[in-house]
Amino acid sequence: MTQVVGVRSKMRLNSKGQVTIPAQLRERHGLHVGDELDVVDEAGALRIVRTPGSESRGERIVQRMRGRANTTMSTDQLLRLLRDE
Repeated sequence: MTQVVGVRSKMRLNSKGQVTIPAQLRERHGLHVGDELDVVDEAGALRIVRTPGSESRGERIVQRMRGRANTTMSTDQLLRLLRDE
């Protein structure tokens, strides 16, 4: 895998103190809506890093969907149905 070093993107701070991370960088680093990030003041520069221990996108989806099923079918029955058995 080739590591890209020193990529710069120009962003503008809005009136609320927010910036938008360009889509290309979000995709490259696997950032999704709802991801928790930290801004670290380090040696005169700001770094944006993932918050350690924060839930992944998949974990947030599972948490949101948990308990919403409205079927009387068992897990095995649902799997057979999905596998067309």
